[in-house]
Amino acid sequence: MSGEADGIAAWRATDLALEDWAKVTAVEDDALPEAGGPDAVELREVTAENVRSICRLAVGPSQSSFVAPNAVSLAQAMFEPKAWYRAIYAGERPVGFAMLSIDTETPTYYLWRFMIGADYQGRGYGRAAIAAIVAHVRSLPGATELLVSWVPAEGGPEPFYLGLGFVPTGKVEDGEVEGRLALD
Repeated sequence: MSGEADGIAAWRATDLALEDWAKVTAVEDDALPEAGGPDAVELREVTAENVRSICRLAVGPSQSSFVAPNAVSLAQAMFEPKAWYRAIYAGERPVGFAMLSIDTETPTYYLWRFMIGADYQGRGYGRAAIAAIVAHVRSLPGATELLVSWVPAEGGPEPFYLGLGFVPTGKVEDGEVEGRLALD
């Protein structure tokens, strides 16, 4: 086998092992709080204890072209000093991941990555997490807006962001539409 084939085989084996582990450690859906409840969503630091759970979270196959895997996002964050990233929890269960690019000097606040795991979508966790992110950004110096971008395609996140009040700025970069949420 070539080095590349060995690497692919190792990744497949890792994916299978993580899937098996996820089945063994799964929490029943009724153990998750409702999105409107008092403990609905919390943004927590990614730590050595929860990083594997965060990396296992994935969107559905039809959404995978719209957001990078969490492991890729975490790797990128290690090399970007403006990256601020958090695990999204519903009660004690990780359900998503968010990453901001925070530049307090300009000030510019950009929702760089956002995902809710396929098994947890449609329960209000995404809306609750965005509300928590907006609250965090509002606490930062000079914050007047939160920016995001999305791929304008069927099945993409555009309806979600528009429904939260993001408005297209007219800017399109690398095929992604930029959206703005006014914070004032």
